[in-house]
Amino acid sequence: MTTSPAAPVLRADAAERARTVGGRTSAALCVRGLDAGRPLAHATTTTGTTYVLVPTGGEVDTALAGRDDLTAVLMVSDRAPVPLRDPLRAQLWLSGWLAPVHPAARRAAVLAFAETRPVGSLLDVGDGATLLRLDVAEVVLREGERCTEVGPHAYAQARPDPLAAVEARMLQHLDRDHPEVLDLLRSRIPTGDLGPHDVVRPLALDRFGYRLRIERPAGRRDLRVPFARPLTCPKQLQAATRQLICTARAARRD
Repeated sequence: MTTSPAAPVLRADAAERARTVGGRTSAALCVRGLDAGRPLAHATTTTGTTYVLVPTGGEVDTALAGRDDLTAVLMVSDRAPVPLRDPLRAQLWLSGWLAPVHPAARRAAVLAFAETRPVGSLLDVGDGATLLRLDVAEVVLREGERCTEVGPHAYAQARPDPLAAVEARMLQHLDRDHPEVLDLLRSRIPTGDLGPHDVVRPLALDRFGYRLRIERPAGRRDLRVPFARPLTCPKQLQAATRQLICTARAARRD
């Protein structure tokens, strides 16, 4: 008896998607009893520890003075890097307890933070900026109308998508300078899925392929144009995109 080959996986698991969203820069910090505010920066390190950088003497730093920890939620928003009618792609809630980083561990924590996100505010730690650790107890990923719970350990152990660091630049380049490539990617969408007034825009890029947004007069739909196989690093992106383009051109000739 023969078996059919398994369908290809077209997206990462929830933990990897959550880590990818967690790497975005737009975030709000909510602490019980305080108004929500924006931290100076945040990062989840390669070892899975989440840090938050806040102004020294600010509301959060002051509220934590003399306490072991504070209940907090870090909300990270993932927005498309090109203009869209609805640019919000996902949101991540990291709930847990904010705690001071012990002075003896501060240097190592700053270096781990910088390895993931080398922001200038790290130079002010100890003099204008305070580094806090978020001990994560709950992770919730929202994508569209769907919310998915991710175990804190799974979140810490996961790795962000390998194309996350180059995604924004590549999609902006595609949107601004290569309408012919976008048109070829659009041709991979089944004809029945496109209406006469639909507009197709680049939405996202990850190791599994491109995602396109079909903006309609009323509503929208997102579709994926997959690579032949998942990528493992940004260096493979050019060849994978070229293969998609060649496939689209050959299909048009047929």
